[in-house]
Amino acid sequence: MLVERGLVTQEQVDQALSDQRRRDNVRRLGEILVESRALSESALLGVLSEQLGCPMIDLAGEPPDPEAIHLVPSEFALRHNLLPIRQADHTLTVAMADPLDIQSIDDLRLLTGFSVVPMLASPTEIRRAAEQLYMQQMLEDVHAVDQGAGEEDSIDIADLQKMAREELVIQMVNLMINQAIQDRASDIHIEPFEKELRVRYRVDGVLHEVNAPPKRLHAAVISRIKILSDMNIAERRLPQDGRMRIRSAGRQIDLRVSTVPTLYGEAAVMRVLDKQTAMLGLQELGMVGDTFHRFRSLITEPHGIILVTGPTGSGKTTTLYAALNEIYSPEKKIITIEDPVEYQLNGINQIQVHPQINLTFANGLRHIVRQDPDIIMVGEIRDTETVEIAIHAALTGHLVFSTLHTNDAAGAISRLLDMGAEPYLVASSLIGSIAQRLVRVICPRCKTPITESPVEMNQVGISPEMLNGGSVYTGAGCHECRGVGFRGRSGLFEMLTVDDTVRQMIVNRAPSSDIRHHAQRVQGMRTLLQDGRRRVLAGDTTVKEVLRVCQREDFD
Repeated sequence: MLVERGLVTQEQVDQALSDQRRRDNVRRLGEILVESRALSESALLGVLSEQLGCPMIDLAGEPPDPEAIHLVPSEFALRHNLLPIRQADHTLTVAMADPLDIQSIDDLRLLTGFSVVPMLASPTEIRRAAEQLYMQQMLEDVHAVDQGAGEEDSIDIADLQKMAREELVIQMVNLMINQAIQDRASDIHIEPFEKELRVRYRVDGVLHEVNAPPKRLHAAVISRIKILSDMNIAERRLPQDGRMRIRSAGRQIDLRVSTVPTLYGEAAVMRVLDKQTAMLGLQELGMVGDTFHRFRSLITEPHGIILVTGPTGSGKTTTLYAALNEIYSPEKKIITIEDPVEYQLNGINQIQVHPQINLTFANGLRHIVRQDPDIIMVGEIRDTETVEIAIHAALTGHLVFSTLHTNDAAGAISRLLDMGAEPYLVASSLIGSIAQRLVRVICPRCKTPITESPVEMNQVGISPEMLNGGSVYTGAGCHECRGVGFRGRSGLFEMLTVDDTVRQMIVNRAPSSDIRHHAQRVQGMRTLLQDGRRRVLAGDTTVKEVLRVCQREDFD
């Protein structure tokens, strides 16, 4: 029906079906099409409403009745992805992501004693509204919790354990985590100050403040998080690390937890490790055209070193995982050594670095090559020893993936040489280097034309002739993107392949700028700036975003 109405192409449907199989059929086809921006959520809901014969409701335009909210516990609403809207004459109207879920409707009828009338609504809006409304409700009821103590330092272990198991605290922490996952947050920050507790989510690389519990519940909230993460709740003077696993919206999510003592109590950061959002296919990374085809060809080489470079948080690990996912087959043995292992990959042997017991990248890599691998991934090349072993592995018939912190693709070569690697060995083993950055993608719902300053347009190399009467865009801000104008991130890429000329330049220790210019002139390499310019002209991101992530040396 979607193809017949011209809402999507058959190619987009086929790609979504491929992604669905790769994700073990957990996600529905429509969700994947919306996630990949092939289809708007409103268009999908319109088709579903007609197909199911169920009326739609816009939760942004018709807020739920607080009296109806009180009829259904938060755990039930979040588990079944529904939200009570209103109640009248012993009938409860409910927004549902799946109005054909008879089991949930029957359970709700038994729970409330009301007749249930389902209405179709966006699953994103249901979960967002539910988490906000129930959190507000809990904050209003927070006076029901009695800490029974004054200063946090005077609270004993028994009190901490009791507080952490209070129903209100449990629900508050659960909602905090669930809301972060729904908002696509990569990190949850819980920070105590003198008179308040601050909670922030990092979404698309930027921190946003959200509703927080009162300061007097700080110890209870941190203790609850520590219990879930198998950490020592009695130790509040030293930093600790832990990990927890939860289920949210029907999928398994891991969270890596870190606590540190601050002036006003312990601060906690939870890194959200959602395998479903991290395990992207190559086509979902943002590579297009020649860059995409060259990279896909490169990762199928039988041996050699492939480096992904960029600053922390630029998506290097996601790119490596996408590459491994693309080339994995039962006929190949793949081993990784990482610090830390963020996502567990099916069919791949993963090793966690433990420097305390001398399991370093170098030491681990030395033993990995004795395990008869076909493909090796090293989380990061940090020292001369790791470089030498990686080169040896590549020269003895292994395909090696790793990362470096450099500003551009050609800079990876200089970094290897600076680490002490012999030029002739680098020339013989390195087959490609790809630099990347992440830019925020303009929210499709509030995307609007904008007139940028000539200075900024010139900085990314966009002339009036390039626009050809068209426009560049920005996001005005809406409820879909929480007013920021962006939703999601995508990559900018710069890819260098090591051809015969580059090999000779490496042996001669040519400057990285010369190698870069050769790649642009002969290989047709698109620089980070040029890729950013392409994304601006395509209406995917803004000029300011490209200027934010590209450093001055990218503007040559």
